[in-house]
Amino acid sequence: MGLKVLTVFGTRPEAIKMCPVVKCLEENADITSLVCVTSQHKEMLDQVLRIFHVVPDYDLDIMQQRQTISEITTKILEGLTPILKIEQPDIVLVQGDTTTCLASALAAFYRKIPVGHVEAGLRSYDRYSPFPEEINRRITSQIAEIHFAPTKENVCNLLQENIHDRLVITGNTVIDSFKYTVRPGYQFKNKFLSKLIRSGKRLIIVTVHRRESIGEPLKEICSAVKEIVRMHKDVEVICPVHLNPAVREIIYSILDQQERIYLVEPLDVEDMHNLMCKCDLVMTDSGGLQEEAPYFHVPVIVLRNETERQEAVKANTAVVAGVERKHIVDIANKILTNDITYRKMALAENPFGDGYASERIVMELLQWHARREGNKLNVEGGV
Repeated sequence: MGLKVLTVFGTRPEAIKMCPVVKCLEENADITSLVCVTSQHKEMLDQVLRIFHVVPDYDLDIMQQRQTISEITTKILEGLTPILKIEQPDIVLVQGDTTTCLASALAAFYRKIPVGHVEAGLRSYDRYSPFPEEINRRITSQIAEIHFAPTKENVCNLLQENIHDRLVITGNTVIDSFKYTVRPGYQFKNKFLSKLIRSGKRLIIVTVHRRESIGEPLKEICSAVKEIVRMHKDVEVICPVHLNPAVREIIYSILDQQERIYLVEPLDVEDMHNLMCKCDLVMTDSGGLQEEAPYFHVPVIVLRNETERQEAVKANTAVVAGVERKHIVDIANKILTNDITYRKMALAENPFGDGYASERIVMELLQWHARREGNKLNVEGGV
């Protein structure tokens, strides 16, 4: 019998990393691929789906303004359960560390449906940072039957937690996404980006969105960005501002109308990836950008106190700056003024894979299914 896979995701970052897997599943004649989106991030999610030409079979459409984590979890459990009952997939694929990931894994577990965890094994070892992602992914690891780990370090994390079964090193699927989004001669949808690139100045991309950054940390980060631009007359900053009202309020209060700092609405994945190709530095609290920028030989300053992407720090593609203004400014100055430091980071080897993670995931799923079906036949045949 063929393999039936239900892939579930709900946020923009999940979609960017899961759409290449979905495309690979769809190309295999031995697999029935179904997609359910929770629409945890409705507007930003739909952008990604259009770019990858992925049409969901189900949309839970849970998005509401200022909804709580508890509300998100409850809606997903209630919405996904009847779908699992109807479709009865052989396996449910979830990604990363979002509330969609955890709630979907729980819903599958409650119906005794195996779970495959894409991007398994990342750990900060601080249960409240990132919040709630660190605990989301730890619990998902306890539920999952197949762990698709991007790197060897991620596998080591799982082994330390006595998780030994079906650990597969795949690389990170975000690298796979560049095959669909990045191309020579790309024409930006946001025409301002073309003008910015032609300015001749060094370009820094800044993104901040995490819950734990809201408040004083985000104020410190914004003040640091303001100071960096003041100190470096040849630098411009573009900051795609997250849709979270609490994030927007702080960023606009400090950085709006500042010379050479441009606040824009969130960029779609094509514009963002092709802009990253041409920028000089990324400053971010995003996990995805820590993985993406090294592919384009762009140094990363991590605007957090820790990172679960320690591979990037070890490879010297990223440096953790924390959330204090002075420390961020000092690190940025070193990178922007010391050519040797900059080149060492820019030319460091990307530790996150070769762009074939999706193919490895599909191959492992087929092998897992074949062994599972073989065991069923043996049991039914009395062997």
